[in-house]
Amino acid sequence: MYVLGIETSCDETGVAIYHSITGLISHTIYTQAGMHSEYGGVVPELASRDHIRKLVPLIKQLLQKSNLQKSDIDGIAYTAGPGLMGALLAGAATARSMAWAWRIPAVAVHHMEGHLLAPMLENNPPAFPFIALLISGGHTLLVRVETIGCYQLLGESLDDAAGEAFDKTAKLLGLGYPGGPKLAELAEKGRPDYKFPRPMTGRPGLNFSFSGLKTFALNTINDSAKTDQDKADIAAAFQQAVAETLSIKCKRALQQTGINRLVVAGGVSANKQIRTVLQTMASQTHCQIFFPRPEFCTDNGAMIAYAGCQRLLRGELQSLEITARPRWPINDLL
Repeated sequence: MYVLGIETSCDETGVAIYHSITGLISHTIYTQAGMHSEYGGVVPELASRDHIRKLVPLIKQLLQKSNLQKSDIDGIAYTAGPGLMGALLAGAATARSMAWAWRIPAVAVHHMEGHLLAPMLENNPPAFPFIALLISGGHTLLVRVETIGCYQLLGESLDDAAGEAFDKTAKLLGLGYPGGPKLAELAEKGRPDYKFPRPMTGRPGLNFSFSGLKTFALNTINDSAKTDQDKADIAAAFQQAVAETLSIKCKRALQQTGINRLVVAGGVSANKQIRTVLQTMASQTHCQIFFPRPEFCTDNGAMIAYAGCQRLLRGELQSLEITARPRWPINDLL
């Protein structure tokens, strides 16, 4: 079964073709980062229009690159949420219309389920069950995964997501968009000497909170950021605090569930320091840890094609209704 995957939840237009037996055939991603950088963040209306302009040409290019015809495609998977409503509708309407015209099934995919399953695209995928840490610009989640489609939400951010805190702190430091990668780049030049808190680690539970960490960064910047080196040191301390907070919560989730496999996915999982801290924790606790390759950390069509393929193989089909859910809790999935 060849499945075309379409991802348009925010500011990346991702398309991919996945085969149920041979695996990922090909994928491509178009990023709007350059367009949005002028505004210091994603402009939803511009994002939606750009998806409309780029999506069909990218699909045509992908078919040519894969040496496939539209008649070879057996199903279409698309991101139905969560995300920006206009961006989601651009992908959903295109996918649903193409599926109707080609007389093939379509299936709506949860964006975070796509991230959760992204390591399945690697040569050494995790076995079930596992704990998944999903960290992105809009979400910070700890999920127990029994199998595909069987998820239990263990913890989430009560305010800012980790990626959101990175972006806001980067803006406070005067860095451009996208803020997270630029903060990480600056942190490589600094020393984590400032004593940032590790929020909500001194109390039981698996929820997160990063708004206070952002406020602490603001106060530290106002009090101490006199030179470029001061800014680099603050960036390093902030990044280390986020990484250690995530590590403490992951270790707690592994101990509470008795599961010894950890998947880390989402855009923030590409951060080198976060990977290093989590890998050290995994080594110390004799836990297996799995990351997607960097190109599959950001939003991409490959993860949507894989997740959609698994659901189509289970017999799931989408009606002709065009589905888009900007807010969609992952524990709503069955």
